[in-house]
Order: sequence, then structure tokens, then C-alpha cells
Amino acid sequence: MALHLKPLRSNAHSCFSSCSRATPGRGQAGPLFFPLASSSPSSLRRPSSVVQLRRSRDRGKNKRKTTIGCVAASSSSEAPSSSSSASAAASSVMAAAPVRVTAVATIKVTVGGFLNSLRPSRAIDDVKDLIGRSLYLELVSSQLDAKTGQEKPRLQSYAHKVADNDADVVTYEADFDVPPGFGDVGAVLVTNENHTEMFLEDVNLYSSVAAAGSGSDSDSNDADDDGARAAPLLAIRCKSWVEPKSADANGNGKRVFFANKPYLPGQTPAGLRSYRKKDLEQKRGDGHGERKPTDRIYDYDTYNDLGDPDSDAGKKARPVLGGSAQFPYPRRCRTGRPMSATDPKTETRSGDNYVPRDEAFSEVKNLQFSITTLRSVLHAAVPAVQSTLIDPDLGFPSFFVIDKLFEDGVELPKAEQLGFLRSAVPRLLQILRDGPGDQVLLFDTPANVQKDKFAWLRDEEFARETLAGMNPYAIELVREFPLKSKLDPAVYGPAESAITAEVLERKMGPMMTVAEAVSQKRLFMLDYHDLFLPYVHKIRAQANTTMYGSRTVFFLCDDGTLRLLAIELTRPASPTQPQWRRVFTSSTDTTESWLWRMAKSHVRAHDSGHHELVSHWLRTHCAVEPYIIAANRQLSEMHPVYQLLHPHFRYTMRINALARSALINAGGIIELSFSPQRYAMELSSVAYDKLWRFDTEALPADLVRRGMAVEDPSAEHGLRLTVPDYPFANDGLLVWDAIKGWVTAYVARFYPDAGTIAGDAELQAFWTDVRTVGHGDKKDAPGWPALDSPASLAHALTTIIWVASAHHAAVNFGQYDFAGYFPNRPSIARTNMPVEEPVDAAALAAFLDNPDQALRECFPSQVQATLVMAVLDLLSTHSPDEEYLGGMETAPWNDDATVQAAYGKFNARLKEIEDIIDGRNKDRRLKNRCGAGIVPYQLMKPFSQPGVTGMGIPNSTSI
Repeated sequence: MALHLKPLRSNAHSCFSSCSRATPGRGQAGPLFFPLASSSPSSLRRPSSVVQLRRSRDRGKNKRKTTIGCVAASSSSEAPSSSSSASAAASSVMAAAPVRVTAVATIKVTVGGFLNSLRPSRAIDDVKDLIGRSLYLELVSSQLDAKTGQEKPRLQSYAHKVADNDADVVTYEADFDVPPGFGDVGAVLVTNENHTEMFLEDVNLYSSVAAAGSGSDSDSNDADDDGARAAPLLAIRCKSWVEPKSADANGNGKRVFFANKPYLPGQTPAGLRSYRKKDLEQKRGDGHGERKPTDRIYDYDTYNDLGDPDSDAGKKARPVLGGSAQFPYPRRCRTGRPMSATDPKTETRSGDNYVPRDEAFSEVKNLQFSITTLRSVLHAAVPAVQSTLIDPDLGFPSFFVIDKLFEDGVELPKAEQLGFLRSAVPRLLQILRDGPGDQVLLFDTPANVQKDKFAWLRDEEFARETLAGMNPYAIELVREFPLKSKLDPAVYGPAESAITAEVLERKMGPMMTVAEAVSQKRLFMLDYHDLFLPYVHKIRAQANTTMYGSRTVFFLCDDGTLRLLAIELTRPASPTQPQWRRVFTSSTDTTESWLWRMAKSHVRAHDSGHHELVSHWLRTHCAVEPYIIAANRQLSEMHPVYQLLHPHFRYTMRINALARSALINAGGIIELSFSPQRYAMELSSVAYDKLWRFDTEALPADLVRRGMAVEDPSAEHGLRLTVPDYPFANDGLLVWDAIKGWVTAYVARFYPDAGTIAGDAELQAFWTDVRTVGHGDKKDAPGWPALDSPASLAHALTTIIWVASAHHAAVNFGQYDFAGYFPNRPSIARTNMPVEEPVDAAALAAFLDNPDQALRECFPSQVQATLVMAVLDLLSTHSPDEEYLGGMETAPWNDDATVQAAYGKFNARLKEIEDIIDGRNKDRRLKNRCGAGIVPYQLMKPFSQPGVTGMGIPNSTSI
């Protein structure tokens, strides 16, 4: 629960009369233009929107409002040292009657992170510091001086706190006398005179004449503390942390915030060009030094921080991913930490992983994340403690014990009892010691178990989840038969699969031959043969895990469902053993039936690894981070493309940094709990090399690449699906088209022709950065579009937004529903097939004596299973401050009518899509999403409530 503190009243500025304060909101006014002296304040252009204001009540009758910094009455002792602009402004004001304008700055009250919220005394001190000091504002003209060609003198003024009863925001006001001919205000410079950072929501400019007419200080109005005021003359959206002046290395400490009007670089008003350029230079940094948490610098680096050789060179050394032909990889944010003494190519892992200050979680997100993570770790720890676990490799003694994870509450352990978890999650253990908690915890029952407890045993559910589960990106069409590997047969054995036509036709029945099934596009497969086979022996060298290359073949039935036909498991040859491979099928024979169940568990473990490392981490989290870095390095915050993309980058860099801290690092949760173990990230690098192309990250191209669709101009979406009842594809294409429609309209508003795009230096630099630096190891690969037309730009931007939002939602928010009950999707297979040659006689005898136990021993251990369940619970949870695709909370903040209309249409379409999906989930003809015990497919429903809901598409890869 967040801790809200009332702002403290201060008497430091009691000389000021009552002022109006703005509640937080998104202003939508255009630029502010100040007319010549003959114009009156009432002639100022006003937008039609209304901002609600509160009036503080000050019954002092003789108090006088004073403006500091831009009129002769200002006190030089109170102004910052750089006051030459103020003096010039004062001189110009003396020549003619100025226009009085009030700037209202809204500061969000913050009290620090989760632990600080539990310590009220410190939080109160922080808020006192925040609201008891001054903010210094400078207004910047969009125009240069016509005579000198230089910047016009900035208008400067201290802002002072207005009395406030709101627990969430504090409002500051500053008055300016704007001289005739000042022109449009294009930006505001903000100097934080506090000794602590502050979160600046916005700065809005109002006519002081309008402010005076909005209410009265008379007693008759004291009963009503709320009043209405005209919309701001100018709205400046900030939503950024402003560091104290004292923290700036150059002693300047000024932040520029531009008015809410986008400009292409060539259209930038002359008075703002230098500010636009300088702000980008500051965000790029110089590539040197270790980054501080307060920095807002975006730079690139390789994944050279996953290992920790200084702590254990034998077990925790890892190769650098990125920057080499052996291990190509996208780039991550540079932290600048010193290099390891043991391995000079590896960065040390001291402290937290840096992300630019504005990429950090909000306090709401941070609090929710901390509490949920605490709860999740306890979920994982409690079963281990209660079973008096000594061996972290101990399996579950029965399926009854597995079921108890969801049925019985468990008592919290003491922190010292957590033992083996100390090395994995030390920060969370500290939160456990300091934080509150219930005395009983239990895992929520996953949706698939609620629907059908035994669904995981059925072949039909195994097949259905390839189309409507948590990894719908893996299934592909069989285009030719026999199946063949692309690996070197001299190293890995015969290229041709052991799955023969006779095996498949025996399971298909007399309806058709394999050749006919291939020609009619009725055969599909999960192919994890070539990706995993080169790592089989490396993985098997690790304790308590195993690996095969696998192929799994399905047949498309007339009712639209898939029938599981055969599974091939392959172990390549080694110096001591020949190749072994075998095909498994369902059977009425008891022994073969149990072998079939074990083979399915191995394939599910392969699919879990592919899902987490490739479909999820690599293709969303990892691939998106270079787009974020490039956008902030090359696109000004004034740029319309930056404003379009920015909502789709929220929290991604922070969640990625957390993943490098505890999830994908050496000894992290992925290595502890998934089959590839220490080779997990290497495998994702191999997948990046072999499978990733920018153009096929677009949903339509991805479906065509996998043979799951063919282009057909006469069909809906321009595609004809090879499996008509493919829930992910059917719903995803609706969302894809909605995004594309919105982005196309947005691009058309700012780029009328190809020349406008070619001439946009910032845009072209952004795209060059993405291709040659952020994804530099693939810069010469095919698939990179040239941004040479409005259509190509719209398609590229649609792809980025799709990956960051809907692609991520499809592979993330169903994790707990489908894998929370781990027998359905085990993260690891720990034992070999009992019939693998040379046969282990003891293992085979144990299997024949008790196949149930043999299967459970193949499953994850108690530690692995509960830890993965806890992580999936966390990853599947929507934060209370989630921002959803097309939601009105992230509507464009400029007041362009064309953009606003296009976004309104986008929002309306997404709401229609929700209704369409609900209708499909009730259509009993669609057997892959509707039927007895079937979890309806809702992952492409755009909106959701907080929590684990199995639906909702956040704007960004935010968890």
C-alpha cells in the first residue's frame, strides 16, 4: 500500500497573495503567442479545453503579488548567478506594457521506494525538502531576435509553492511580465534549487487576467475551494525527474522542456534549434565513465555483464554476447562499470544495473513489483522449507503433493530458513526481513487447472496449446517430406528424420497419404532439432538435466483441431557413443503409453526453453531495447516519431536491467530452472543469428515465414491462414491491423511524401542507429527496410509497436495460466528416456516398476518448480498503473485535430476487437478456443484489470 503524506504548509513565502493551482492533467493547448503592445491580454488565443483548478484561500486583505526575475522589482540576491537574460528582459519590459502570465508547475509528491514507504519519518523529511524550496523557471521564445539573429532574452522567475491540500501533488507558481514581440513560448528551462530530485509533471501557462477573474478571495467563496479556469495558454508536458542543480557536473542544472507541439527537424522554430540539438547531445553522453543513477544518458554496450568470474571463474564465467560472429546479439544499455579482474572482457556486477533516470519504475510500479516479488519468492521458498529440504534436486513424492501447492495455505518461514535462496535473491530476503506479510500463503490455482485438472495428460490439449497457448510462435507448416536437418551430417548424423511416412500414415488412418497431407497443407510441426542438437552434450555435462533435439508432428483434422502424431528425440554421436534417436507415438500398450507421456514432457521442456529464451526474452525484451536507446539518442522529444513511440518503451529498460540482475545472469533463475542451464543465453544468441530478421517480426510476415498463412489480397487482412482456427493469429491480426491503421494515419499527418522522410535527418539517424549499432551484428542481414516512403515508415513503426505490445502480451500474460501447473509445461527435463541406448538397466527397471515416479523424477525438482511458478506468477501480473494499447491515458498530448481523431478511432476499434474476441470464445464451432474444460483465448484482448487476468495488452514490454 502506497504511503501518502500531506504536503506541509510553509510560511517562507507568505508575502504572496492567493494563487490558483492546477490539478495534474494533460494540457492540450497550442503554442503561446504574445502580441504586440497594442494587443490586449483578452485577445490571446485560447484553446477550448478546460482545466480544473483549486483556489487556495488566503484572507489577507493587503497582500500584494510580486513577480521576481523579469521586472524591475526583482531582487538580484534571489536570482541565480546567470542573470544577464533577466536583466535584458527587464530592460525590454520597461519600454512598453507587458502581458502578465502565470506559470503553474505541478510536482508529484514522492517518498522513495518500497522500503522508504515503510519509514514515515524519512519520507516526511523528503517531502519537507521538496515543497519548502524554490523552483526556477525560464521561458524561451521560439523566435530569434530579428535584428541580431541571436536568442531573445529568456524570461526568468522563481516559482513558489502554493498552499496545497492534495496528497499526491504540490503546485508551484511563477509570474512573468512578457514584453511585446516576445513571440511564441516554445520551451521552459527548469532549475531545481532543492538538494533532492523532484518529479515534474507539467508546466502550464495562464493569463493572469483570467486567473484574477476566475474567483475571489471574499468570504462568500470560502465554502467552495474548487473553481474553474480557462485552459492554459500553453501546456508543457514534462513527466520527468529533475535533478538538483548541485548534482549537475557542470553546475548548470537546467532542463529544457518543449511545448506540446511536435516539429520535424527542418520545421523547428529558429529559437529552439540550439536547445533541440543540445538536449540530444546531453542524452547521448560521451561514452565514458560509469553512469550514475541520476543520469539520463543512453548508450550501447554488449551483454558482457551476465557472468561473474570474479566470484567463481569456473562456474560463473560466461561469454560476451554481441560484437562477435560467434555470438551475435542486440545491444543493451551501457552502464560503464569497471571490468572484471579475472576476465577483462566481462563487466563487474557491482551495484544495481544502471538505466536512465526516466526509465525507472514509478513508485506505484516499484511498490507493486516489490510486494509481488516478495510474495512470489515466499511461494517458492515455503514448500522447500516445509519439506525440510536439504537436497535442492529433490523431486515431488507424489502428484498429491503437487496439488497441495494450490489447496493448502502454508506458514511463512523465517528468513534464515531460506538457505539456498540466499544466493539467488539476496535483495528480496532483505525485503522479507523488513516488510510485512500474511502468515499464510498459497499459490492461486492456474486457469487451466480450474477448467480441467487432467487436461495436461491429453494429446488434444498438447496440440491445442501450440495454437492458443503461451508459445504460439513456434508451430510451422511441413513444406517438404521427409523432414531434413540443415546441420552437418558428418558431425550430427543423418540429415533425414526417423519419422517416416509409414509412422505418420499409421496414426493418420486411411484418409490420406503423407504426400497428400503435405500438398494439402495438413502437416505441421514443432522443430527443436537443429536449435538444440549442437548443445545436447554440453547440457548433459551439467548435473541433473538432459537434452535432446526434437521434432513433433501434427495433422490438421477436418474440424480444425490438430492431432498429435509423433515425436522424435535425438542424441547426437559423441566420441564414446553413436547417435541415438527414436520415434514415439501414442499407444494402447501400457509401457509405450508411459514412454509417450515422458516424450511429451521432454518436448514441453524444449518448448518452455524456446518460449522463454526466444519468443519471449529475445524477440521482445532484448530486441526492443536498441529501439529505445536509438530513439532517445537520435530523436528529439519534439519529434513526432519520438512522441509516437515513447509510450511503447515504458519500463522496458528497467525490467531488462532487473532480468540481467537475477533472471538471465550466471546462476540466475533461468539457469537454475530451465534445461539449457548455463547455456541458456548462448542458445538465445544462436537463435538470434539463425532466426531473427526485422521484417519477419511483423505478424503477417512471421505467419507467412512459418507457413501458417499465405498472402491473399482477397482475404481479410490480406492473408489466408493454413489453420483457419488459429486463435493467436486470428485475434492478433485484428490488433495488428488496428495498430497499422493508427500509425499510418499518424505518419500521413507529418510525412506527406517520400521527400519529407528522406529529408528528416533525425529519423534517418535513428534508423541507422537501430540497424548499424543497436542490432549491429545483423546490419548486413536481409530484411531491413529502407525508410523511403510513408508506407515503409508506417510499416516499420507498426512492427516496433506490435513487438513491444501485442507480441509481448501474447507470450507473457498467459504464463501462469498455462505453466503455473508445471506438469503441463515443465521448465526442465532432468532424466533421460529409460529406453535410450545404451540402456541403463536400473533406470529401465525402475521405470517399469513405477512409471508414475519415473515421470515425476523427470519433472523439475521442488525448488525448480516452485521457483518457476513464483516467477511466472510475477511476470503474469498487471501493475495497477499499467498503460494499455490504445488506452486514453496515453492519448497523444498535442492538440492536433487529425492526430486526436485518428487515436480516437484506434481506441474505438480496440474496444470492438474485445467484443469480437468475446464472441469467438463463445463460438462452439471454434474448437481450439471453445469447449468443455478449455481456457478461452483472451491474450489479445487489449484491456485488463490489475493482477493475473490472462488478458490485456500493455503499451510496452513492462514486465
